[in-house]
Amino acid sequence: MKNAREEMDVVAAYREVGTLRGAADVCGTTHKTVKRILIRHQLMEGTDGRTTAPTGRRERGHNYDGFEDLVAKKVADTKARISAKRLLPEARTAGYEGSARNFRRLVAAQKALWRQGNHRGRRPAVWTPGDTLVIDWGVQDGLHVFCAVLAWSRWRFVRFSADEKATTTLGLLAECFDALGGVPKIVLADRMGCLKGGVVANLVVPTPDYVRFATHYRFRPDFCNGADPESKGIVEHLVGYAKRDLMIPTGVSVEDLTAGNGAAATWCAEVNAVVHSEIAAIPMQRLVEERALLGELPSLRPDGIGVRPVARKVDKLSCVRFGSARYSVPNRLIGATVTLTIAQGRVQVVERFSGEIVADHAVVAPGEVSILDEHYGSTRPDKPTRAPRAKTATEQRFLALGEVAERFLLGAAAAGVSKLPSELEQILVLLDAHGEPALLAALARAVEFKRWRADDVRSILAAGGAAPVPRPAGEALLLTLPTVPTRPLSDYAIGGDVS
Repeated sequence: MKNAREEMDVVAAYREVGTLRGAADVCGTTHKTVKRILIRHQLMEGTDGRTTAPTGRRERGHNYDGFEDLVAKKVADTKARISAKRLLPEARTAGYEGSARNFRRLVAAQKALWRQGNHRGRRPAVWTPGDTLVIDWGVQDGLHVFCAVLAWSRWRFVRFSADEKATTTLGLLAECFDALGGVPKIVLADRMGCLKGGVVANLVVPTPDYVRFATHYRFRPDFCNGADPESKGIVEHLVGYAKRDLMIPTGVSVEDLTAGNGAAATWCAEVNAVVHSEIAAIPMQRLVEERALLGELPSLRPDGIGVRPVARKVDKLSCVRFGSARYSVPNRLIGATVTLTIAQGRVQVVERFSGEIVADHAVVAPGEVSILDEHYGSTRPDKPTRAPRAKTATEQRFLALGEVAERFLLGAAAAGVSKLPSELEQILVLLDAHGEPALLAALARAVEFKRWRADDVRSILAAGGAAPVPRPAGEALLLTLPTVPTRPLSDYAIGGDVS
């Protein structure tokens, strides 16, 4: 406005018509200019105070006036989760006759008022190096994606799977540790059914498999509160990012998980090598610093984590049965109950009360037996043998000759020599005639050539060592031939002239 008189005309026009836009039309200006003039003349309050109706303006009511208490109570009871559509029939019953649109405005206003006084009061997480790894599962079109974020460095790990079973989760978590090159102190997850054994006083009890896995890798399992995805939003964002930037563009499917996981590994290498917007640093570079604070990886990776220990009773053979196979244990435990643990393709037998590993076997096929000699206090062959036991005086004298005599007797019995006792008596007569050294040498030759009769031994003794001794074939005979002068073929041509 040009001068104070024009402003006074605006004030007079406003007092006459009672509205900002009406005064603006009368004076040929805008309603905003009229409002500034009224504020300048203290007829209205500015933006720094509560805006009230100008002097002389009558406040208009709403068709939902009188229902604020009803809506406010329902909003408070449902923690601002009830919808206007669900609440409208009850308001109609109470006498509301306005439109659904106006009622939605009332509900929205009451929800805003309730939220102003009922903030959750969250605070940002403060991550420390080497402390927390956050994991989560996502699913899209039947394809499951496992995501993990090392909180401080923001290093990301993504892999695909066809299910979310406990063995799959623990296997991918072990693969994540291998890629990290260490183990963090805490692994934070939501209340996954595959890792949750139960809930007591709002505390999650992990499954025995997860406890054994965490003990093997030496980390502490941690779980979020129920219905609290914000506490692990760091990995929730990664799940959405992986779906948008990896799953949809590459078209990964359940039928080809190998190619999908190869693409996921390449994608992780790419995103971990660029600057992260939250920390303004490259995750891979920060991981180099954080890796020094991670725990060491165990020397062995746990296989068959889903196989639980089983109890077995030691039988009279000093063995336990598992998987239709037998495994020996020390014979002092016959009749006792022991615990079997299966890991890394081996069966370990643990004494129940002391916790001592009393036997360690490689897993064998069903029907087979794994035997350790020290469990029986002596060494014996895998197949049973029937050693000869002398009962007569003749047998005692013959077996007293030693191992050669025992081998001769076993061979003769296996060959079915008839009248073997009389044959032994005749051989003992040869002992008196030729002496023990000569007879032992003859018996050794008889065993070598499988001659089991007393006459055979007698003929060997009669030869007196003159019989030839066969020798194994030797090396090929190599002769060094003398060298002779050679002539060219041209010397043998007819006519002596070769063109």
